[in-house]
Amino acid sequence: MTIPVLEDIDADFPRPERNVLDRLAKLPAANIGDAMDRLGIADSAIQAVWTGARLAGPAFTVWTRPGDNQGIHRALQLARPGDVIVVSGGGDESRALLGELIGERAINLGIAGFALDGAARDAEALCEIGMPVFARAITPAGPYKNGPSRLGTPISFGGVPVLPGDIIIGDSDGVVVIPREQAAAVADAAEAVFADETSRRAAIIADRH
Repeated sequence: MTIPVLEDIDADFPRPERNVLDRLAKLPAANIGDAMDRLGIADSAIQAVWTGARLAGPAFTVWTRPGDNQGIHRALQLARPGDVIVVSGGGDESRALLGELIGERAINLGIAGFALDGAARDAEALCEIGMPVFARAITPAGPYKNGPSRLGTPISFGGVPVLPGDIIIGDSDGVVVIPREQAAAVADAAEAVFADETSRRAAIIADRH
């Protein structure tokens, strides 16, 4: 029996409009999640590996077997500047999918950051170089590099479906996924949520005085 080989799809998939992405990047992930009726929020275990990291960009998807980062190395050859490399790694916490060296390469290539349903390492070094990484865990154990992997395919990330070109937003609360075709509408709704919360916060502060 011959097992068919799945080919990666074209990496030249549609990305969101820049102005819409910029609007969403300014908003808290919580407001965006509220605007999407609390859908699209990744598992709360997936958090920034260093304090203050923020993530915003279109998803370049990677599907890999747990603990193996061959697909990430391949993705770095195809992803565009500004992309977020989003990795479905089976939620494995035993092997770090990336660390400082991949972070350095990604900075040189203009990659906006990484979102890993798996583990990372070199958290302090990633902070020092300013590469945003969100992961399920941190471990010093290194990865396998044998594959298999698939690039540019639909994946599941922290319990949320992600298609290439969907918008990934990450901050101190976690990660949200915005379907690309809904991005403008979500930006409108999330800005309204933010404005409402800002108004109510101002009213509460005024009441104190």
